Amino acid sequence: MKARFLLIKVLCKPLLRVLFRPRVEGIEHVPGSGPVILAGNHLTFIDSVVLPIVSRRQVFFIGKDEYVTGRGLKGRLMAWFFTGVGMVPVDRDGSHGGVAALMTGRRILEEGRVFAIYPEGTRSPDGRLYRGRTGIARMALMTGAPVVPFALIGTDRVQPTGKGMPRLGPGRHITVRFGEPLDFSRYEGMDRDRYVLRAVTDEVMSEVRELSGQEYVDMYATKARAAGVAGRGSAEGRGDAKAA
Repeated sequence: MKARFLLIKVLCKPLLRVLFRPRVEGIEHVPGSGPVILAGNHLTFIDSVVLPIVSRRQVFFIGKDEYVTGRGLKGRLMAWFFTGVGMVPVDRDGSHGGVAALMTGRRILEEGRVFAIYPEGTRSPDGRLYRGRTGIARMALMTGAPVVPFALIGTDRVQPTGKGMPRLGPGRHITVRFGEPLDFSRYEGMDRDRYVLRAVTDEVMSEVRELSGQEYVDMYATKARAAGVAGRGSAEGRGDAKAA
């Protein structure tokens, strides 16, 4: 898998640079070895392609198993690509999907690798930053891995919600910004305390908000989507000033 990841990176990084001129800030905050949790916002599908390509270390993340179960040539190519960039397929729709994702992330971290997670649990329906789910906190406290917050800026302009192919043209620039590692060792052994889990999660999301410049909404993104808020947000003004 590592060889495949390097091949994909060699092929895709120059293309990404030419098309979207990505700016990477704070990459030095990601430790060069040992387990690391990357926690950030989630705007669109290509986030999970951009992040591994700009990272110095191979990044693993949970993805829907439907991305690797397709048939025919297209299905095989998708499986080859997504598993190559670090996606670990998990059936998240079942009743035990959350537990499976948590245990998969824990295993990856115990192997000393980098695991990326979107605490919102799903893509933002309108470009704002939504309340984080506490799985990120539980994983951090169970493994002792540092949490490096990150922000993706501009990926929703490159690939707006509902659009299959990325858009090209002026203004389609991407910024990936990493913050300083967060250490939660003070909460060791408290991974079952729901108040501690919420406090840790909220601290992570506060750092992500500072990095992204997004408006924060104290509601789960899934509930917001069900309430029909999609389309209310605007790409203008969400972290653009910080990215310029």
